[in-house]
Amino acid sequence: MHAVRGYFRYAHIDGLIVSDPAVYARLPKVHRDESRTQGLDRLELIRFLQVAQTLTVHHGALAFLLGINALRASEAAAVRIEDYSETLRGHRVLHLVGKGDKPATMPVTVPVLRVLEACRGSRTEGRLIMRPVSGKPIDRRDAYRMVARIAKAAAIPRHISPHSLRHAAITNALDAGVPLRDAQILARHSDPRTTEHYDRARGNLDRHGVHFLTAYVAGV
Repeated sequence: MHAVRGYFRYAHIDGLIVSDPAVYARLPKVHRDESRTQGLDRLELIRFLQVAQTLTVHHGALAFLLGINALRASEAAAVRIEDYSETLRGHRVLHLVGKGDKPATMPVTVPVLRVLEACRGSRTEGRLIMRPVSGKPIDRRDAYRMVARIAKAAAIPRHISPHSLRHAAITNALDAGVPLRDAQILARHSDPRTTEHYDRARGNLDRHGVHFLTAYVAGV
């Protein structure tokens, strides 16, 4: 509908038609209150991270950057060894440029640092995660293939993408008691309503109020 309205709008602006017949066309309302991405629960995320490390050090580094630091596929693929070499206020940190060319700095915890260092090996510079066979730096498509391989090896019976891991990092952080504001910082969402989508999606079944209400009136 947007395409149709745009077509007639520009035709009217360019003088090709006398009036815009689609100017009053109603657009369907699309509700995006919840994220529909299939994430991983706590046990699945733990299994995914464990299995990734058994494949190659590159799979392990990718899994932790996606599933713990909530990086996007392109961000994880672009991480360089130099990007996490700095220490600030006692924290080892990762510098990156995220969506919309926004710079970000986030801490690298000990388990994450351990797998990153295993992936780095004796190298001191350059892209961190390589293709295990060719030794060339991975790209976004490689990240998708590597995540799919880990999911298959971990026996997760549904389609898992890099964004599923980002989704898992955010929702599991919320389940761990991380305040919504801090989860927003972890996800690097500019709008807190975006993080709220993940919050509602994670609690709409297991924590739905209907369970508490049913228990409350169970004696009726």
